[in-house]
Amino acid sequence: MSTDKEDLVVDDDFSADEDAEPQVEVAKTNLSKRRTIDNLLEERRLQRQLNDYDFDL
Repeated sequence: MSTDKEDLVVDDDFSADEDAEPQVEVAKTNLSKRRTIDNLLEERRLQRQLNDYDFDL
């Protein structure tokens, strides 16, 4: 193993926080929209099952 210490170069110009926030908001919005669509589709499926069900068994 080497005992020499290497100098690390840090790039101070990069800011991950500024770039990540808008993507998080878009992802939350898309997820919310997807859940709404899924709920509507589930409701329609259940309504269709109720309409098709023969209550005169």
